[in-house]
Amino acid sequence: MMLKKILVANRGEIACRVFRTAKRMGLATVAVYSDADARAPHVLMADEAVRLGPAPAAESYLKADLILAAAKATGADCIHPGYGFLSERESFARACAEAGIAFVGPPPAAIAAMGDKIESKKLAKAAGVNVVPGFLGEIADTEEAVTIASGIGYPVMMKASAGGGGKGMRLAYSEQDVREGFEATKREGLASFGDDRVFIEKFIESPRHIEIQLLGDQHGNILYLNERECSIQRRHQKVVEEAPSPFVTPKMRKAMGEQAVALARAVGYYSAGTVELIVSGADTTGEGFYFLEMNTRLQVEHPVTEAITGIDLVEQMIRVASGEALAFTQADIGINGWAIENRVYAEDPYRGFLPSTGRLVRYSPPESEGTPYTDPQASPQRKLGSQAAGGALSNGETPAFAGVTDMEEAGQQPYTRVDDGVREGGEVSIFYDPMIAKLITWAPTREGAIDAQIAALDAFEIEGPGNNIDFLSALMQHPRFRSGTITTGFIAEEYPDGFHGAPASPDLLRSLAAIAAFAATAEADRARRSDGQLGDRLQPPADWTVRIDGVDHNIELDEDEISVDGVALDLAMEYTPGDRVVEAEIDGEPLIVKIARTRTGFKLTTRGASHIVRTLPAHVAPYARHLIEKVPPDLSRFLLCPMPGLLMRLDVAAGDTVVLGQPLAVVEAMKMENILRAEKAGIVKSVSAAPGDSLAVDAVILEID
Repeated sequence: MMLKKILVANRGEIACRVFRTAKRMGLATVAVYSDADARAPHVLMADEAVRLGPAPAAESYLKADLILAAAKATGADCIHPGYGFLSERESFARACAEAGIAFVGPPPAAIAAMGDKIESKKLAKAAGVNVVPGFLGEIADTEEAVTIASGIGYPVMMKASAGGGGKGMRLAYSEQDVREGFEATKREGLASFGDDRVFIEKFIESPRHIEIQLLGDQHGNILYLNERECSIQRRHQKVVEEAPSPFVTPKMRKAMGEQAVALARAVGYYSAGTVELIVSGADTTGEGFYFLEMNTRLQVEHPVTEAITGIDLVEQMIRVASGEALAFTQADIGINGWAIENRVYAEDPYRGFLPSTGRLVRYSPPESEGTPYTDPQASPQRKLGSQAAGGALSNGETPAFAGVTDMEEAGQQPYTRVDDGVREGGEVSIFYDPMIAKLITWAPTREGAIDAQIAALDAFEIEGPGNNIDFLSALMQHPRFRSGTITTGFIAEEYPDGFHGAPASPDLLRSLAAIAAFAATAEADRARRSDGQLGDRLQPPADWTVRIDGVDHNIELDEDEISVDGVALDLAMEYTPGDRVVEAEIDGEPLIVKIARTRTGFKLTTRGASHIVRTLPAHVAPYARHLIEKVPPDLSRFLLCPMPGLLMRLDVAAGDTVVLGQPLAVVEAMKMENILRAEKAGIVKSVSAAPGDSLAVDAVILEID
């Protein structure tokens, strides 16, 4: 019997995502919300909405009894948990069943078996699945953790048993790291998941993170829907996901998929779920993969699987919860093209990726469309690496590229999809995850999907909180990423000194100089048309000196062409003063640039970096050298709060001597603990904050002499 009304026990983009499919299926929809989300898009999108409580998740979205009461009050006959919050709580799934409400997810017993990271590893090992060496029992205290870690051999990973989403995880390379991180891992596990148990396992260096998407019904059918590569991570939280993986061969895909299905079958699993694997990138046999954990829910990165299979995973979850059997078999599952997802976060990559909060003064995502879902049985799909698709590998191809065909010839064009749950004027709150949106692109080839991401990121406008758009664009342009030779250490290895913007080629800088001169001419032309000016109206300058990244470029414009440093440039663009984005074509290549006026020129943002551009008429520019530059004040003696957050701990007092790198304080933001260390040696002169204080960004915590 088909369900009639669905309540989504979640917020933000995942609630909106479920509602879109539910409405397409004809289901009535119910939203729940906290006080912080009273006017959020997911609330406005639903047919009905029920308030849960105050902003903190522990008083709203984690209150199972309130959610069940909302379902009963509105007559909802099913609940979709989304991801996070209660999605992997066996008690919540069981409570739904006891209340006669269908849980759109796996059965409680499967959640209990797989949701506990320690027990799931024991089950996987018993089922013959490769597991990473580690200690799966309960660890009493820090001393026992040190003993266990030393026995396994460093480096080791400390993980909260009920953890997920990159929270409750610490990497330890030494005994000191264990002593510093074990208790913090326990606290994060307790704060985020209500469980402070921690397990320790061997950390495989140079690993790839690859996961298998599963889908099963209540009639014993379980399928694997290929793999996703999630190796681009920061602090163990996924940043970029793609499907398929450029590393996985057809033989490897089959082996991983069949093991994942066998494990799911052993615990009576149905609905959507994901088996996460750690894969040795150095092992070319295809056998070097190990079970990490199983996520008994829909994953954040599910859209890339939908893009390459044409299957709406949310629809299938609802149908399975209704008791329907899957309408397709493993033989119907192929791979069509390539999909990449970037997670757009409210964080500042230029300040060590610190969380950022505040009002979305401007929010304008690129033009997008939904995934074109298809019937797997009726849709011919390219199967990468299959003999039928092309046979032997050609020179230089990675295994997954074997048999690639030109899908554009078949009329399939690249597309962009944006999954979000925010709107312009809304607030990025300190109470919830900092993800603003998910940007998904599909193309016939991996290179095409990457290029589509770069163009979409260039067009993505966000003002207010800091965001990682520049960083994501830099990742997409990075030669190592484009080659597919990635590991989970990619970001740490390629950006050891932090992120300072994507490097710009000389050609790109010349193009930006030309765009700035064109825009400056338009601004000057508007200024000369103002009424009430004395004398004759002046013509706008035709010659400009444009300084970008410390280099001056001479720009000459006339009616027919524009030249940069004496070299003609084929530039086609339109600009009206006040425009925020310009779309240019330079020597036949498209370029999208975000543009903002400054006192002496423009701020131009494109291709993963912002450039402050000074535009002066050529006859004025020589005098600029006489201007005195303002020197910023020295703030190195202050310990400043790097992000809005709660001061959890202060490790020093006035008069204490500190050394370089010494931990001074712990600030919690976005459910993550951040250790603040001394950037200089000295003596603490004064303390301006106390544990328990809520601090704004750049608030002074203490001063060091």
